Amino acid sequence: GGTPSLMPPRLVAGLIEKADELWGLGSACEITLEANPSSVEAARFADLAEAGVNRVSLGLQSLDNQTLEFLGRAHDVDEGLAALATAQQKFDRVSFDLIYARPGQSLENWRAELERALSFGTGHMSLYQLTIEPGTRFETLVRKGDLIPADDDHCADLFELTQQIMRTAGLPAYEISNHARPGQESRHNLTYWRYEDYVGVGPGAHGRRLNSATERHKKPENFLSAVERNGNGLKVEQALSPETRAMEALMMGLRLAEGVGLDALAAKTDLNVADMIDRQALDHLNDLGMLDMTAGHITISARGMPLLDALLPKIIADI
Repeated sequence: GGTPSLMPPRLVAGLIEKADELWGLGSACEITLEANPSSVEAARFADLAEAGVNRVSLGLQSLDNQTLEFLGRAHDVDEGLAALATAQQKFDRVSFDLIYARPGQSLENWRAELERALSFGTGHMSLYQLTIEPGTRFETLVRKGDLIPADDDHCADLFELTQQIMRTAGLPAYEISNHARPGQESRHNLTYWRYEDYVGVGPGAHGRRLNSATERHKKPENFLSAVERNGNGLKVEQALSPETRAMEALMMGLRLAEGVGLDALAAKTDLNVADMIDRQALDHLNDLGMLDMTAGHITISARGMPLLDALLPKIIADI
């Protein structure tokens, strides 16, 4: 992450070699690199593939120039599609993202844009609803009345249309915002959502490892100073309680179409299932068709997934 495509390919190769030296990389290891879809970065794709990268994720964000300008992106549609074509030539697997629920975006416009995106034939797409985050330019525009966000009902309609189109095209959602052909799911991201261990390396990186949370210094100069001083850029290393791990695992895992196995999570955290979930709320939501509870396994239903952020605090016990 963090636009690593700006790194010289030889540095990318060095990082991959060091990871192999430290932990050993399997022959089928997925090595993903995030990249902006610019001609400058696309010019490095061949060398990055030679360095060992075998999957790339491109931040296209839109196939409409006016929208790209609104989003503050430096590339236009032609440049982005040229970068996509180059990526598909150089890498085994390619993903790209699009943002929808933009102001004034109709169902018909989104359908046309999504069907055009599918015509490029990638095996993975990330489709995010536009959210207005505090402290951003968009929040300022909303506060001044210069930007009117899509209302909740329209967002729900757009989400439902997205699921329908992607499912029909053979790229169903395996996570609330991520769609893939079978076998093309992002293994890296599945590690987060399945709450498995991962190592955060580099400025600002977070990790979850051996029941602890780690965080590296965010500012590169502070990170480098810490490396020189301590041999690593670690800022925080904190043991996580079983309750915190259970909460995090549920919040992440319920985003997945596969859901969460409660018995396995209880064994992993040494907690009782009753201590992790609000059973009364769970039964109520099950009756409403918002989720499915079968043999100790919870999955959020198609009906409930658009309301996931509202459902999670109800499902997870106050632990």
